[in-house]
Amino acid sequence: MLGLLIGSAPRFRWASTPPVQFLRMVSPLSWAPVAVALFGVGHAPVIFLVAIAAVWPVALNTASGVAALDPLHVRVARTLGATRTEVLRTVVLPSIRPFTMTGVRLALGIAWVVIVPAEMLGVSSGLGYEILNARDRLAYVEMLVVILLIGLIGIALDTLAQWLLRERSRG
Repeated sequence: MLGLLIGSAPRFRWASTPPVQFLRMVSPLSWAPVAVALFGVGHAPVIFLVAIAAVWPVALNTASGVAALDPLHVRVARTLGATRTEVLRTVVLPSIRPFTMTGVRLALGIAWVVIVPAEMLGVSSGLGYEILNARDRLAYVEMLVVILLIGLIGIALDTLAQWLLRERSRG
């Protein structure tokens, strides 16, 4: 929704650029104390940190897709009697799908990078927790195995995202 607004409403884009750029440039991990203060210890601050990291690539890529939309396509749909909802559903959303899906792929990678250190915030499970647990037990080989696992899962997630992007573009 944010990306649609930024991409389609020049005044909103102008007004939202400074706060969006400010929030986007603040490291998600620097929000950790705020997240813990707001949500306490546990999984809620982890979800918050991942969300605040992942929202920007999707929103900004969606905005780019809307801005790149050929206005002639919208005019043709309007000439044929399409309502605003029909234009959105049949012209805008299909046209911006590649942009949005690329944003989702980028967001997935960023979320994966953020989730591991976020899991070091007082949760009792997860890969970040396992790294700290292994470090505290001086189990350095186990810690390196977890780090290797993080990289392998990241590669698998990105490969899956690429495959889904290809499949969605065919269908």
